[in-house]
Amino acid sequence: MLDELLLRIPILGSKLIDYDDFFEMIIRFLINFAVVFALVRVIYFPAHRRKDYLVTFFLINILIFFVCIVMNDVKMNMAFAFGLFAIFGILRYRTEQLPIKEMTYLFMVIAVAVLNSLAGKKVSFAELMLVNGIIVVATYLLEKVFLLKHESRKSITYEKIENVKPENHEALIADLKERTGLDINRIQIGKIDFLRDTVKIIIFYHEDDPSKSYNEETTSVSNQNE
Repeated sequence: MLDELLLRIPILGSKLIDYDDFFEMIIRFLINFAVVFALVRVIYFPAHRRKDYLVTFFLINILIFFVCIVMNDVKMNMAFAFGLFAIFGILRYRTEQLPIKEMTYLFMVIAVAVLNSLAGKKVSFAELMLVNGIIVVATYLLEKVFLLKHESRKSITYEKIENVKPENHEALIADLKERTGLDINRIQIGKIDFLRDTVKIIIFYHEDDPSKSYNEETTSVSNQNE
């Protein structure tokens, strides 16, 4: 009798607890967290070693999941779901542009959160697990099997500004390879400072051991003999 009375006590205009919805939310969250853990911690992190993005992916996924699950009782339509993709999918950090692969993982964790929180009763448990499994397996194959070489990058400050000219591109690559000792695959020219005769360059190179690669600190490459 007391339990029935407690269940009828309104809190913020709602019941104290709805066991069916409560346990459904827990099950959905466990499925969602298991999928994101496989994508981010098992597949992404060993290849890229980015702890900052690791935290970001988990938190964004959890936040979106609970926003969707709590608002699921409201009449939500497809426009709202795609609005979440638009809001979070265009995120850019002010310090640097979000790399394309990290943007892909960001989109995936958003998609997984929306998928596992808003899947209706017409979607069976087997179908939901199949979709989550396909996402995890496809990501693993693309990251670990098909892409055997990991492309790492390093941001450097380069002082031979004359090599930035298009006609000196080969000389620039050769100089960077000699001075960094890296097998450079491609480069990206950044900000040029004519007052200091320096230029920001992002170099991309392949490594078989990604755990020793990623370095976000800017490296200064200068000629010590000058």
